[in-house]
Amino acid sequence: MKPYSESCEQNRVPILNVLQPRLRTCRRLLEIGSGTGQHAVYFGAAMPHLIWQTSDREENLPGIRKWLEEADLPNVRQPLLLDVTQDAWPDVQIQAVFSANTVHIMHWPEVQALFAGVGKCLPEKGRFLLYGPFNYNGDYTSDSNRSFDAWLKARDPRSGVRDFEALNELAAQAGLILQEDIAMPANNRILHWEKSV
Repeated sequence: MKPYSESCEQNRVPILNVLQPRLRTCRRLLEIGSGTGQHAVYFGAAMPHLIWQTSDREENLPGIRKWLEEADLPNVRQPLLLDVTQDAWPDVQIQAVFSANTVHIMHWPEVQALFAGVGKCLPEKGRFLLYGPFNYNGDYTSDSNRSFDAWLKARDPRSGVRDFEALNELAAQAGLILQEDIAMPANNRILHWEKSV
């Protein structure tokens, strides 16, 4: 059986509506933390001009392969093994990076490694689009995000909803300049950075 995420089904249309105009001129994208593979299949089918490269940690690769094999899309690539903390990331030629619902699962050193790695692999004018819930000025944007953060921390005290300001500082250190902060359904956002140098 393929793995399944209800949230992927619920958020895929709003995310696609944001991604499509911003990825129109991109030809190759790396998805970090492809999870079940559902997003890759849906977005890949909707954007056939784009080579969508999946990636994740080893334990998630079999599930991603099941989704990809069933969909059989020519532009969606088999998942690369990618742990953001590994010294060398896979050598991929890309113009964009997308990641959804990852930084609140990662521990903070992994979040730092994510941004550093994205900064290294993106070319000038490359885009990084990050989806998820974020705090602003150290506070929650909704009661549901406060409850979600408590649930995350009960499961893993080193996870949790991240502060936008801290993420934007990591982005700046990696040469990424914020272009947009886009409100999404269910108190989520898409943060869109562009590589400046």
